[in-house]
Amino acid sequence: MKAATITLAAVAALVSSLPALAADQGVAGVVTGINRLNGTVAIKRVQAGTVGANAAAEEFKVKDNAMIEEVHAGDRVTFSTADGTGAKTIIKLDRQK
Repeated sequence: MKAATITLAAVAALVSSLPALAADQGVAGVVTGINRLNGTVAIKRVQAGTVGANAAAEEFKVKDNAMIEEVHAGDRVTFSTADGTGAKTIIKLDRQK
């Protein structure tokens, strides 16, 4: 009985975290690289309140290449992603002023 309770609690925790793993909404970051030929952009996430954090840049595909035409390396951006066919795809990209 105790094992069943622990198993159910673990499954419930995993299921509740699935939507968070599926997409990121309104995440802030800094563009570190753009490949317009492949339609990819590398973004280093910025976390509020952390000083000197060494987060690695992630490479994302973009839904539409027109989204990266106005963005340059070093620009601060907010973006939203969705998991497509195993690769994270940026579905919304906004440059901060």
